[in-house]
Amino acid sequence: MTGNFDFDIGIIGGGPAGSTIASYLVKAGLKVAVFERDMFPRPHVGESLVPASNPVLQETGVWEEVAKAGFPRKTGAAWSASTPGAGLGADQPNGKGRMLAYIPFEGSISTFHVDRGKFDTILLKHARNLGAEVFTGTRVTRVDFADPDRPVIYVAMGRQEIPIRVRMVVDASGRSTLLGHQMKMKQNDPNFDQFAIHTWFSGYKRTTFIDDPSFNNYIFIHFLPISHSWIWQIPITEEITSIGVVTPRSHFRGRQDEREAFFWEFANAFPELARNLRRAERIRPLTVESDYSYSMQEIRGDGFLMIGDAARFVDPIFSSGVSVALNTARLASQAIVGAAEAGDFRRPRFDEFESTVRRGLKHWYEFITLYYKLNIYFSTFLQDPRYREDVFQLIQGNVYDETDKPVLQIMRRTVNEVESNPDHPWRANLNKLSAMATQS
Repeated sequence: MTGNFDFDIGIIGGGPAGSTIASYLVKAGLKVAVFERDMFPRPHVGESLVPASNPVLQETGVWEEVAKAGFPRKTGAAWSASTPGAGLGADQPNGKGRMLAYIPFEGSISTFHVDRGKFDTILLKHARNLGAEVFTGTRVTRVDFADPDRPVIYVAMGRQEIPIRVRMVVDASGRSTLLGHQMKMKQNDPNFDQFAIHTWFSGYKRTTFIDDPSFNNYIFIHFLPISHSWIWQIPITEEITSIGVVTPRSHFRGRQDEREAFFWEFANAFPELARNLRRAERIRPLTVESDYSYSMQEIRGDGFLMIGDAARFVDPIFSSGVSVALNTARLASQAIVGAAEAGDFRRPRFDEFESTVRRGLKHWYEFITLYYKLNIYFSTFLQDPRYREDVFQLIQGNVYDETDKPVLQIMRRTVNEVESNPDHPWRANLNKLSAMATQS
């Protein structure tokens, strides 16, 4: 560290993005501080990892700690629909037309479902053990970029603001999007306006659709016969399951005081699932998550970067949040180490970081858009040997390479064919979301 700085890098937020970039940077020899407003552990959504998270956890050295924590192994992903006869029907083991598709996760791509309170604490403690200075219960109020070469982070201490002088700021504040709000860079997504209402149940029978215990540790996505609506089912422990309803926020407007009725109204749209939930015990209050979909005009500038949810969030359909947090932290750390070696933290140093992240998130955004557009017919692509591997790579979160994804071209063409043909047999099931939306 040079000059009159308190730290080389100041990180706002101690979730997976903040703790991961802290681990990378201290391993590279930088002096790092993490400012986290909450006291850990604290509950959080985003409880199922995707395989693209594994290499980052291994590189930072926290993989063994996560593996020893007792989290259930994520052994696959499955999609179902409440409409009888939908999807593949007799091709599936239960033969009832409920299960649309499933993918087993085997070998090196096996990962975990996690209690985020416990998981995030492990990652943050790991960063501290490596040498990062971690301040929990510490709220950042603002960042002063009057001198872009000497940013000042202000943290609240009682009624005072304490200045922290750093060479660079990383915004990993999650959906609080501290710098996005401060700099007025946040943009609401033009297509997605989802929100979630979720809780935990104990004793819920996870194999609602198939009497096969090998599916107990799958993540399930249950499509509902309501536009853009679905239910997640994620194992937390052997007994506890996370259940969340995701639907457009417009469905919830004016009903903020009816959370209980609203949750069960959507659960009842999938009768078998609702019956199993009523036989189980709910062990957490219903919690609402809103402001789910947005982007930033800029995710880098003189003296700052944004990573994870602080930079972009699309939709939780593929449990992508933690993977995006970890992988954008990895990419950002590479750019910051290079900038530190050059002694230059100005915006052009981070152009490649921004282009890589935006390219990856553009692929992800289009995939999710087309997925919603095709809805239950997504299973056709999963089962077709020509496309299965490409779709699986996208589901895993492998989206940051430079090439367009061939399966996205095929999905795009399929949607266009359905949209242009009023007599197409899939036309009635096509959602109204803009198929060609590519905002990043």
